[in-house]
Amino acid sequence: MVVTRGKMIPMRTTILLLNFLVAFSVSAQEISQEQLLANLRVRIPELQGVEMTVSELEPSPYGNLKQGVLTINGQQTIQFLLSEEQSELILLAQAPMDVSLSESQIAGELEQLQEQEDLVAAESHRALSRFADGKPFRGAADAPITIYEFSDFQCPYCARAKSVVDELLNKYPDDIRFVYLHFPLDIHDWAMPAAIAADCAARQDDDAFWTLHDNFFDLQKDMEVTNLIEKMRSWLETAPIDIDQWEQCAIDPSSASNQGVALEIDISIATAKRFGITGTPAFFVNGHLLTGAQPVEAFDALIQRIKANS
Repeated sequence: MVVTRGKMIPMRTTILLLNFLVAFSVSAQEISQEQLLANLRVRIPELQGVEMTVSELEPSPYGNLKQGVLTINGQQTIQFLLSEEQSELILLAQAPMDVSLSESQIAGELEQLQEQEDLVAAESHRALSRFADGKPFRGAADAPITIYEFSDFQCPYCARAKSVVDELLNKYPDDIRFVYLHFPLDIHDWAMPAAIAADCAARQDDDAFWTLHDNFFDLQKDMEVTNLIEKMRSWLETAPIDIDQWEQCAIDPSSASNQGVALEIDISIATAKRFGITGTPAFFVNGHLLTGAQPVEAFDALIQRIKANS
């Protein structure tokens, strides 16, 4: 929504603004800025009482049309064209763009964009590889493709994404290595303690980490802050770890192990934010970013392209 003085403009109205055609009964040369704004308020009632300004009109590259900029509440700007002959104002969704490229020029532009994307992905992949070195993984250790997932154990979309990751690991047993990276969100009350507990388990045994990982997602709806430790202890009963040592690391904030793990998770969160991640899940496939709970087909297309270019 667009916030105004004392009112808000809904998104549907914002979209309307971007496509609205306003007709006037006087010639364009005679329209003052005040008259133009007054007409807009009449044509679009939601603009009543809204702070608006309009720039000086300038010649445009399009015949006899003039061009200018409408500013709403000092922050939302919309370009417009004004017809001198029909006295019509056309609000534009975005600046005009050149569509004169030939097929060969388009192919060249797309190739350049792909090369730039590949360079960025390669750098992201190197950075994530350094950061994730030594962390638990699934799949082939020497796999040519690594999927890094920034995730949150309490996130329902991340739980949905787990089945996609499992399917990919089964589908590409020799091609994929999967690494889980923590990005617990502030809106979730048990995501951070779960992340700490999982990494405390990983300090003793990688399989213990994956035991917690799988149960957090598979039984997510049954989890609460109050039953977290009890459930985790039951899941780890048969794991080859010192359960008391794990529990001290998981729940004692005064312990060096707990503080160390918490710091590593904070670094993981900072790393995700450095890559522009704001929500979960977020995947990097050899550095190529896929955000949200994507279907298997989205990964398939990227994996095949990476394999073809390797």
